Amino acid sequence: MPQRNEVSVSIVTMGCAKNEVDSARMSERLDAAGYRMCEDPAQADAVIVNTCSFIQAATEESLQAIFDACELPKVAAGNATVVIAGCMPARYGDDLAESLDEVKTFVPCGREDDIAAVLDSLFPSRAVGRGRKGEPSIKPSAYVKISDGCDRFCSYCAIPYIRGRYHSFTRDRIRGDVAAAVDGGAREIVLIAQDTGRWGEDFDEPSTLAQLMDGLAEEYPSTRFRVMYLQPEGVTDELLDAMSRRGNICAYLDIPFQHCQEDILRAMNRSGSFESYVRLVERVRERVPGITLRTTFITGFPGETDEDFDRLRAFADEIDFDYVGVFPYSQEEGTRAAELPGQIDQDTRERRAQELRDRADAISRLRMERRIGQDMDVLVLGHDEDGRLYGRAECQAPDVDGVTYLDGGEPGTIVRARITDTLLYEMEGEVE
Repeated sequence: MPQRNEVSVSIVTMGCAKNEVDSARMSERLDAAGYRMCEDPAQADAVIVNTCSFIQAATEESLQAIFDACELPKVAAGNATVVIAGCMPARYGDDLAESLDEVKTFVPCGREDDIAAVLDSLFPSRAVGRGRKGEPSIKPSAYVKISDGCDRFCSYCAIPYIRGRYHSFTRDRIRGDVAAAVDGGAREIVLIAQDTGRWGEDFDEPSTLAQLMDGLAEEYPSTRFRVMYLQPEGVTDELLDAMSRRGNICAYLDIPFQHCQEDILRAMNRSGSFESYVRLVERVRERVPGITLRTTFITGFPGETDEDFDRLRAFADEIDFDYVGVFPYSQEEGTRAAELPGQIDQDTRERRAQELRDRADAISRLRMERRIGQDMDVLVLGHDEDGRLYGRAECQAPDVDGVTYLDGGEPGTIVRARITDTLLYEMEGEVE
């Protein structure tokens, strides 16, 4: 049995940015406990698969990652172990353990902070030691999670059953995570959660997301801040005013409308309507001119008629979003929507999703082309696999909105660049 400071651990992360934050936190705790983190799962003594099970497709991808981990030569030979963490153990519990008898240990979300103790139980003969601090790598952009769980109980969504009830992280914890990211070279902090707009309302002395972002922006004037996953109800005038007032709060909102038809939204256990959402966007653009807007839509929800879908397409046209993510409805076991009448066949769900996606792409392409000739601040991230230098402008969120290719700049810096060309979601810029 290897000694503690000889045990190598690799984390395979599935799903969204919130899982990436959880994986990073586990990695930090394991490193501090004396484990050696490694990138290659095939070389590791322990492989942690941090799973996602938001929808069936994500569950299937996570299962494949688990199977792949179990087939690694060291694991198959009994010289390494697999640990399953995250959403799947939380959602499926004992059923998962029965189905994956080759996996001995499961760490549901909410228990990630215990990961060092979990691995200690797997490697009991290790010597106690301290984590080793090597040369820190520069990470120009970092996610910081500000809360966990969700109380909305949208009828199609299993997150409340997986992640539990909503709870805000303390301001001190968030400030500590931001400070650590900035010390690690981050010039952009992306605040994320299942429902970012509710931050602070569950404190004994309630606070708001606007107050949090305003305070962080003031404390770190050289760092830009971005917020993601903001439900329509969370788009307050207070937040928009902070965004307009602080130059280092990105003029960018990701608002998952999901649909625009009132009866469909009610069946989703959501509020809103075509008209109220149009008024909301008008208010946003009035208070923050030039703001970038992203949204997500679900097509083929139970009961969605052709007329409902036509209205959704009209809504996308009316708002003229910068970016749109479109997903066919997924009938998730254990959710209320799975039992609703009027279930729509998979082919229709996917056909509508593709049709709306094509329309949204056409709108995005035109909006991107309007950026040609504009001067933008671009956070330089590094080089891609072809050696091209790239970064992200304020109008580009990580992982979802494309990048800006540059002719100069150092990773970890913010440069001023004039946009010279676009290709759908990608831009090219010349550094001034």
